[in-house]
Amino acid sequence: MTTVTIPPTAGARPLADTLTMLHRNLLRAARYPGLTSFTVAVPIALLLLFVFIFGGAFGAGVAPGVAPGAEGRAAYLDYITPTILLFALVGAAQSAAISAAMDATSGIMARFRTMAISPGSVLGGPVLGTMIQGFVAATVVLGLAAALGYRPQPGALGWLATAGLFALVVFAMTWLCVAMGLAATSVETASNTPMLLTALPFLGSGFVPVETMPAGVRWFAEYQPFTPIIETTRALLTGAPVDTSTMLQALGWCILIASLGYVWSRSLYRRERR
Repeated sequence: MTTVTIPPTAGARPLADTLTMLHRNLLRAARYPGLTSFTVAVPIALLLLFVFIFGGAFGAGVAPGVAPGAEGRAAYLDYITPTILLFALVGAAQSAAISAAMDATSGIMARFRTMAISPGSVLGGPVLGTMIQGFVAATVVLGLAAALGYRPQPGALGWLATAGLFALVVFAMTWLCVAMGLAATSVETASNTPMLLTALPFLGSGFVPVETMPAGVRWFAEYQPFTPIIETTRALLTGAPVDTSTMLQALGWCILIASLGYVWSRSLYRRERR
């Protein structure tokens, strides 16, 4: 049996290697514009669909006293925009699963393991690249929402807190999606598995208040990860007081998901190395 010697990584430069992998990830995003544009196109389509088709009726349900029609659409735009911004972040994370699967199935990641390169950079660089893409997608969606009449009200600290929450959300979801991509047997599987994450906002407070749901569905909606994240985002963007318990739940879920995704990803990477 032939023994393959793995070069030591003692001489590797973690920061430089991570920046190299980040640059590679951004180049891939530029070379595959279809995948990158999909990250933006889906949340934009959802925003336009729900505001202009359903918003006139749904707005009267989310904002008591609002009349159906144009007034309802304006109210629903305010309600749904935070959800769509999170969709943009999750969509970017989904692209990380596809990239990880492409590297794993094509043998590129196996080649990286034989090189004197920091192991953490192979996964960490793409995570940082995905975070950048997620913020770009969210910025485009926010710009469109503003053009439609959305007017967020946070002060400087509110914007800073919102950016911090978004960074934590996309960081957590990206690590989870990277693990899904490494665990997938094909690129097609990797592109489909993270779509389960996009179903959670529909089963939470993303599109309608949880108070309007049947008891069993309402229980799930209240205790799943996206509901406290969405509610915290809404409060931050409207400048309303943030419920401490809800914010702690949002942060707790993000930390838990990030930890799970990181440990799972590193475990899969090391297992492949044997």
